[in-house]
Amino acid sequence: MTINIIDVAYVRLKTPDLDSASEFATRILGLELIDRAGDLHSFRSDQRMTTLSYERGDPAEATVGFELASGEELENAAGTLEDMGFAVRRGSRTECEHRQVSDFIAFSDPGGGRIEFALAPHVAGNAARLSRDAGITGFSHVGLFSQDTGRDQHFWTQVCNARVSDRVGELPLLRLSQIHHSIALLPANRSGLQHINHQVASIDDVQRNYSLLRQHNVPIVFGPGRHPTSGARFVYFEGPDGMVFEYSVGVQEVDEETYRERQFGFEPASLCMWGAKAAIKELSK
Repeated sequence: MTINIIDVAYVRLKTPDLDSASEFATRILGLELIDRAGDLHSFRSDQRMTTLSYERGDPAEATVGFELASGEELENAAGTLEDMGFAVRRGSRTECEHRQVSDFIAFSDPGGGRIEFALAPHVAGNAARLSRDAGITGFSHVGLFSQDTGRDQHFWTQVCNARVSDRVGELPLLRLSQIHHSIALLPANRSGLQHINHQVASIDDVQRNYSLLRQHNVPIVFGPGRHPTSGARFVYFEGPDGMVFEYSVGVQEVDEETYRERQFGFEPASLCMWGAKAAIKELSK
């Protein structure tokens, strides 16, 4: 049975310097700190109780969590994955509390990236109280490294319910809803989490954040620019342990009845219609 994912729900990052990473998440990224217990610090970006966390550990062990609709869907996902030979681990009560979800399963995707399917991410009655005027409206999508985009696209679109919106060379952009994409699969010689996107309210927020990043000497790795695929205006920058973050606004919504996937050439103009050049290895070949 198809695994029906609703949305990307959270990312869990590891770092050897928890205090510095937490300071980045609030002072630079602009998220709300909701929990600072021991070796785990959690943050909000929207109505969900947590969308990003840092804990002490190896940065290579980042995890992406996706939301499923029901307990039945979670059981279906566990059974489907186990039947395919994936090692599936059930989350403990304490782990669910840390993630602010009702239940979850954990496994490694076909390339070895850490993935979790979660049930009922907890929400608050108020929007996130951002730590600065970043204009963030919510956690939106992720980029994943892929050693075999054909294999990984098959997993997300045939085992799961993602659809291809566009391709840039061998890089597919996959949607889970009407939003142009929730997952980008970047061809690379490794697997795991490549970038984390937060949507902002306006192009002014993109430019204002760009100025703040420059003032704090945060490495800008792409933009400001505009993607010809999704139409989003963006800026990408490097955070702790080399993780790439993105602010963007204006992403296209897809009409499922009429939209057809498009093939773009792998060239700078396919990545930015304003002429910005990426300083991201996988996008600058």
